[in-house]
Amino acid sequence: MDWVTGIQRAIDYIEENLAEELDYEEIAKRAFMSSFHFQRVFGILCGYSLGEYIRNRRLTLAGSELALSDIKVIDAAPKYGYDSPESFCRAFTKFHGIAPSQAKAMGANLKSFSRLSVKLILEGGNIMDYRIEKKDSFKVIVKKERFSSDNEVSKKEIPEFWDRCRKDGTIQKLCAYMNPKGVFGNAIVGICFGVNAADKDLPYAIGAAYEDGDIDSALTIEEIPSLTWAIFKCKGAMPNAIQELWHRIYSEFFPTSEYQPWGGIDFEVYPEGDIHSSNYESEIWISVVKKCE
Repeated sequence: MDWVTGIQRAIDYIEENLAEELDYEEIAKRAFMSSFHFQRVFGILCGYSLGEYIRNRRLTLAGSELALSDIKVIDAAPKYGYDSPESFCRAFTKFHGIAPSQAKAMGANLKSFSRLSVKLILEGGNIMDYRIEKKDSFKVIVKKERFSSDNEVSKKEIPEFWDRCRKDGTIQKLCAYMNPKGVFGNAIVGICFGVNAADKDLPYAIGAAYEDGDIDSALTIEEIPSLTWAIFKCKGAMPNAIQELWHRIYSEFFPTSEYQPWGGIDFEVYPEGDIHSSNYESEIWISVVKKCE
């Protein structure tokens, strides 16, 4: 199945079950992705999280039902995913600008968050620097941890992981393994490993290509299988430049390319240099397959 079609199937499932308990793993299965991968792609494309979308759609429907029916606030709260009328009232007021009880008044001003529909829109001939490479298996030496598969949580946890590795000397240890002739050259990489739809957490690592040498006890060796990679060049200060490139890859490249994400491993490749410079160059590697495969 084309991955764009899969995303629309997942959105349709959300919309059909907004008044029911929604499980992120069940949503992701409609797109044939892991929960983490689907949440990640959703956030890249939309600019807001899957959780925000669900909350805003539920509050939109709650406002309409309160205005057009005799449903009570105490009954609307659990219907739209809130544990108590108090938490529902807080969220409703923040979203609509009025309390749920006020929504029942004739002519009350309510807000609407529209339903998503995945469409391919051709806007302009933008240039993206990329290459497709098939690479044999290779090894990386890493500091690896597991994080929540909830993308909203991991977006906070992973930057904190990088900070810890800078402070405790892990990145300095990894730099000692860098080889200018290696697969990544003189670069440190962030590695997002593939996860299955049933996985509850995300394996993520900071590492470097490994050729040989003694292994520090705090680090492990991971073998990356033989895969095809779409490799994109990025130029600009971190983190904005690489965040913008992720969005362009999923909104411009994949919808029109003969390739689609494999849903497995990807790398953010950070060479030596000033990451805050507008001239800093990095790369994104995404494992891919042809759409016909």
